[in-house]
Amino acid sequence: MVPFDLSMIWAVIIAFGIIMYVLMDGFDLGVGILFPFAPDEQARDVMMNSVAPVWDGNETWLVLGGAGLLAAFPLVYSVLLPAMYIGVFLLLAGLIFRGVAFEFRFKANTSRYLWNWAFAGGSIVASFAQGAVVGAYIQGFNTEGLVYVGGALDWLTPFTVLTGLGLLAGYALLGCTWLIMKSEGYIQDWAYKLAPKLLAAVLLVFVAISVWTPWIDPSAYARWFSSIGLIWIFPLLAGLCALQIFRSLRKRREAMPFMATMGLFVFTYLGLLVTKWPYIIPPNHTIWDAASAPESQLFLLLGLLFVIPIVLTYTAWTYWVFRGKVRAGEGYH
Repeated sequence: MVPFDLSMIWAVIIAFGIIMYVLMDGFDLGVGILFPFAPDEQARDVMMNSVAPVWDGNETWLVLGGAGLLAAFPLVYSVLLPAMYIGVFLLLAGLIFRGVAFEFRFKANTSRYLWNWAFAGGSIVASFAQGAVVGAYIQGFNTEGLVYVGGALDWLTPFTVLTGLGLLAGYALLGCTWLIMKSEGYIQDWAYKLAPKLLAAVLLVFVAISVWTPWIDPSAYARWFSSIGLIWIFPLLAGLCALQIFRSLRKRREAMPFMATMGLFVFTYLGLLVTKWPYIIPPNHTIWDAASAPESQLFLLLGLLFVIPIVLTYTAWTYWVFRGKVRAGEGYH
């Protein structure tokens, strides 16, 4: 008998993998979302070069989280995939389009505008699909026993459209603050002007989702208002991060807006987790209901204990090697 709760350990690992993906891939998706609004083609070159060395490594966390979820909580796949086939397909298709655009855009001449749209469109579709998945998780899944019995489009509701648009705005803010840190001159000035508008959009959607959620999931209201405790620290810290973003933009700081935006994502994410805990398939199935056999979890955990430090090490090394500003005419390509 295993002397510790493997399901809890795996839940922490997968939660960590998800937030790492959101933070790491979020800013390069955000750069893609902003692509159509860039001042000119030279600005687009700088924008793409700022993320070209790291974008594929960022998606390692998506693979790690997805594979870990399948191994540790197979019930999630048996419910989530039938419920979200179309949404997951759109997510993967968007990531494929933008991945191809990274390689072909710099080699194209007359067709470059097509790859611009492929990069932007793939980023927008993938980001919206991720936000819709979050919304579907909040509103729950129609299951009987351990089987999904809903329709193929049950995930697409006004609420999930709102969460999809919210994540679009959040990723765009993350990408905009990344450009403030990585660019200079007129491109940086453009990002400074755009960032406050994106922050306002993010906060507006955040308030709308917070007000709407209790109507979608009454248990969320009970959890937040039945007792006053540490759970309220997360929205408070998220609000302080938003204030720090605004102040650092006014003072034209370069790194702080990006760091504070990452903090905004982290504390919002933690607030979502404590709202739904311990349900991994809302509204009825906990992490222990969805868990695989303890022997399987332990066997895979031993391998993952080596993989995660390696991924963290080469991720840190990549960002260190490609640190500094990206200038016009210079870059990964």
